[in-house]
Amino acid sequence: MMGPITLALHSNNSSMSSSDVTNGKAQRLQLIPKKSFASVSLGEEKTIDFLRTVFEGFIAGGTAGVVVETALYPIDTIKTRLQAARGGGKIVLQGLYSGLAGNLVGVLPASALFVGVYEPAKKKLLKMLPENLSAVAHLTAGAIGGVAASLVRVPTEVVKQRMQTRQFSSAPDAVRLIVSKEGFKGLYAGYGSFLLRDLPFDAIQFCIYEQLRIGYKLAARRDLNDPENAAIGAFAGAITGAITTPLDVIKTRLMTQGSANQYKGIVDCVQTIIKEEGPPALLKGIGPRVLWIGIGGSIFFGVLERTKKILAERQLQPSDHQSSEPPKQD
Repeated sequence: MMGPITLALHSNNSSMSSSDVTNGKAQRLQLIPKKSFASVSLGEEKTIDFLRTVFEGFIAGGTAGVVVETALYPIDTIKTRLQAARGGGKIVLQGLYSGLAGNLVGVLPASALFVGVYEPAKKKLLKMLPENLSAVAHLTAGAIGGVAASLVRVPTEVVKQRMQTRQFSSAPDAVRLIVSKEGFKGLYAGYGSFLLRDLPFDAIQFCIYEQLRIGYKLAARRDLNDPENAAIGAFAGAITGAITTPLDVIKTRLMTQGSANQYKGIVDCVQTIIKEEGPPALLKGIGPRVLWIGIGGSIFFGVLERTKKILAERQLQPSDHQSSEPPKQD
């Protein structure tokens, strides 16, 4: 019985139904901009989150890089002189901070660029890959960050190592003379060997660090504190530094040879070193390198995580305040 009554009501009140339909359409049309606005806001929010990740990575990376470089520069200088010395050459222990100021000019943007690229790349890859392939995400993100930072790192490293081996007295003179004698490409001497060393180094170090942090957090069932981050960073740095020492020796020889061009390339460099000095020469400076990178890893990751935490806390404060407010009723 309800069926016919309903039909009758619709038939008798067609004008009202038409009005209701019109009002319904108007209401739906009013809702469309809100949905569109919501989608735009979501897109803008993702963009803001991405830019925030990049910005925080720049700040944290730059801060950590400058602190580490300043603290451990003398050890790095000794390591470089050990690797650059041929045969039984003596190591000069004067001027261990030679080239620091000029080096910081490059370290700051290079470290900032590395972390600024690494963090968003890591987040993107972790979302794309299954959880059991998180190590691949960390390896890949580390390599991507290394490629980006190499554009600044290599000229900085060339100038730094030429000054550490006392070829030049100041960074501006080093840049000017290198360009005049070897051309602009002289600032990128050993670029291939640099990537050969630094891409595996960055990828392995960050992968070890991130994986150890994940395992430790699962075991401890809490976030890591600063000493724990520093200890894991030291272990990751020391292991990676030892593994990549031969690549570092090759890179140092190619970068410090200057216009003499003693080595024709990476392969020739390896063959010449082994022929003239023996295979142990490829491990020159391993002691200072492991010590330097181990301590450096401790400082770098400790400062990095602390800076990231401070920036995250500052970012969360206004959002927490806003979230506590009741939603507005339209």
